[in-house]
Amino acid sequence: AILTARVFVTGLMQAGYDVKMSEVHGMSQRGGSVSPQVRWGDKVYAPVIGEGAADLLVAFEEMEAVRYADFLKPDGVAVINEYRMPSSTTASGMEEYPDTCIEDMQKLFRCVTLKAADIAIGLGNAKCMNIVLFGAMVKALKMNDIDWEPIIAKLVPEKFLDLNLAAY
Repeated sequence: AILTARVFVTGLMQAGYDVKMSEVHGMSQRGGSVSPQVRWGDKVYAPVIGEGAADLLVAFEEMEAVRYADFLKPDGVAVINEYRMPSSTTASGMEEYPDTCIEDMQKLFRCVTLKAADIAIGLGNAKCMNIVLFGAMVKALKMNDIDWEPIIAKLVPEKFLDLNLAAY
């Protein structure tokens, strides 16, 4: 999520936007969530997006989409990876992973769903899943006027460049 946000922020700044970003790390080193927020426009005063104010939500896994849905505007767009990462309670068997995360989101928001993990594995490395999702996000926002490829090239290691450009 952090690389995705950094590519996005860099492109927005190069396009002339005022951009603010915040990051919340929830035990990310141990598999917990990381939730960066990015605001951009002519003038942005604060990086934090309040509930019901986000135009776009990018969820790297299904339950994450539901968990952060309160931040989306009613006409917001959710880009959701059709991927399930069990939480500690679902992995331990204390709870079951909900089967209707995507369907629940589709009832409330315009959703773009994709199997980013399958696409990334098909390209040769599951770790480029974030850039697959970034490409879907750019398409959902209709921000193809920014040349994202040089930005990706600047921010990913050289040895993974071709993989990440293919993922985008």
